[in-house]
Amino acid sequence: MKNNILSLPKKLLNPIKLFLEKEIVKMKRTEKTLKGDNFDVEVKAKFMKKQIVQLRKALTMIKMGKYGICESCGKMIDTDRLAVKPDATICIKCERERE
Repeated sequence: MKNNILSLPKKLLNPIKLFLEKEIVKMKRTEKTLKGDNFDVEVKAKFMKKQIVQLRKALTMIKMGKYGICESCGKMIDTDRLAVKPDATICIKCERERE
């Protein structure tokens, strides 16, 4: 069943897609530089892995034509939120409810 919500135009999505892809590369590089087996390194590595997963999730939403749509409630994510956090896959209301 097709959603009645309009998707973002490709000319807007392409720069976002490129940004997300570059962020993944950057995160992977940073992740590789983390060395040692202390708590700080473990926390940073776990954070990097979570960020990479979130970035990939946003890219998947672009490929599926659902970028900008909350994966929790199905409503549009505010464009101001997407401008600040392009990898957001849930709206601010649902984010607050999760916390």
